[in-house]
Amino acid sequence: MNSEHAVLARLDGVHKSFGPIEALAGVDLTVRGGQMLALLGPNGAGKSTAIGLLLGQGRADAGTVSLFGASPHELAVRRRIGVMLQSAGIPDMLKVSELLALTRSYYAQPRSVADCVMLAGLDGLMDRRYGRLSGGQQRRVQFALAICGRPKLLFLDEPTTGLDIEARRMLWRAIRELVGEGCGVLLTTHYLEEAEALADRVVVLQRGRVIAQGSVDELRGHLAQRRIRCFSAVAAERVATWPCVMEARRDGARLEVIAESAEPVVRRLLAEDAALTELEVSRAGLADAFLELTREDNREAA
Repeated sequence: MNSEHAVLARLDGVHKSFGPIEALAGVDLTVRGGQMLALLGPNGAGKSTAIGLLLGQGRADAGTVSLFGASPHELAVRRRIGVMLQSAGIPDMLKVSELLALTRSYYAQPRSVADCVMLAGLDGLMDRRYGRLSGGQQRRVQFALAICGRPKLLFLDEPTTGLDIEARRMLWRAIRELVGEGCGVLLTTHYLEEAEALADRVVVLQRGRVIAQGSVDELRGHLAQRRIRCFSAVAAERVATWPCVMEARRDGARLEVIAESAEPVVRRLLAEDAALTELEVSRAGLADAFLELTREDNREAA
């Protein structure tokens, strides 16, 4: 196997409970070098518990947790990871340059300041105090601190929360560059289009169990649904009552329809609105697959 794709982090049959609450119930998970794994799930699914165990925050009740084939509690392996969590606890009074210099000093071969500034988009922020930055600017600083040690494995927990579209796309480019260098990335995000754009593999957690995993295409393949978009005067409420239609809504002036089969819906739309324009038909996305997978699991649990 290419060493780039070696296993960097693993959960093997992991169980973890907090009192009567079973947070993880036999979870298997693998993160490899040069790949991004997106860990998805609703709130309370067990994502934070899984990441916490990999970061050495507590111990599993059963099963095996490893980083680089060793315990995540070992200092040597912790020096090979970078972490960007939702709660950072960074001193407000330090300047960005001071934070970066301090964090780089922890590593034997840190990434250059110029590289950190470029990858995280810190131009113009280096002399600013951290506490005076906007939420989006602080997230960019947190990303720079997470990558400055040249981590082999990077944990990103909701990394683009608070970022505008341009900053989000810049961070996506940086993450792709790191993965291209052989870094393994474990991503959690509520922006499913982010996982769809970046992830090589996806694991979906619900109630502490893995309910689906595979590539984005494999998860989308669970659905035969099609998404139809167009500009049409036909009311979404009317379309929602048609056979094969699962959902119909307005996105501004655009009509969006999720249908089990596209052809009969498209024929009826064209028949009822000769002025219909900009018709698009595509396969349902990761967000649709995620919602359907979690709904199916809820039905089975009920």
